[in-house]
Amino acid sequence: MKIAIIGAGNMGLSFSKSFLKYELIKHQDLHLITRNENKIKKIAEEFPKSQISIFENVENLDADLIIIAVKPQDFSHVAGNFKFKLKETQMVLSIMAGIKIEKIQNLLNHKMVVRAMPNSPTLLGMGITGYTAADGISFSQLINIERLLNSTGRSVYLENEELLDGVTALSGSGPAYFYYIVDAMIKAGTEMGIDENLSKLFVKQTMLGAYHLINNSDKNLEELIRDVASKGGTTEAALKTFDEKDLKGSLKQGILNAEKRAKELNG
Repeated sequence: MKIAIIGAGNMGLSFSKSFLKYELIKHQDLHLITRNENKIKKIAEEFPKSQISIFENVENLDADLIIIAVKPQDFSHVAGNFKFKLKETQMVLSIMAGIKIEKIQNLLNHKMVVRAMPNSPTLLGMGITGYTAADGISFSQLINIERLLNSTGRSVYLENEELLDGVTALSGSGPAYFYYIVDAMIKAGTEMGIDENLSKLFVKQTMLGAYHLINNSDKNLEELIRDVASKGGTTEAALKTFDEKDLKGSLKQGILNAEKRAKELNG
């Protein structure tokens, strides 16, 4: 399989590394395309055996799969400036937030489109990607796409494309929510006089341990909370403050606003 990636940013390059790591493609069958000429040298150092091009110079695209990894705000401009013509047999995989399959099909004048929403832990092969496909894409073609997506972590097929905006808000943006909470906890630690590096260690290990407890316990989240929050204790004091400030409500509303923004990106 030959793969071209239009938009050699963090996500496009992390996908490339995963495909190569698991030997799903050969180095020489990977074509990385960027609009930023200043990035060429750095990309070439990381992918010395792959083809690297400036977007404006690509007049013929020899690839079975074309991954579009540009910012959603830039897609209309990019689509309007293709110098190459897509072949009917070529498949397009979009990893842009918010841009619906129908819009991609119309702007590219091309029917074979799969839409996916990964998240940043794909950089470590620990991401999760929701994806869906246009009508007419075969089961075997979807299996090939799933194999590629699974090299970056896990993937979930969604029949209803409308759910992808929710996936974008929940898992696509999700890592930033956890970083936000971790940052607040670290700063609370330093305010209590704990050295910043030591505060980071306590918080990160706590987060890691809590994740494993969620994954390995038969108890639900409310029960896990009760296990820590004894009556009249320190945890209860913190949780009472969170409830008074409606922290849970704020987090939920923020995620719903992220979904709303994802829908707006389709224009």
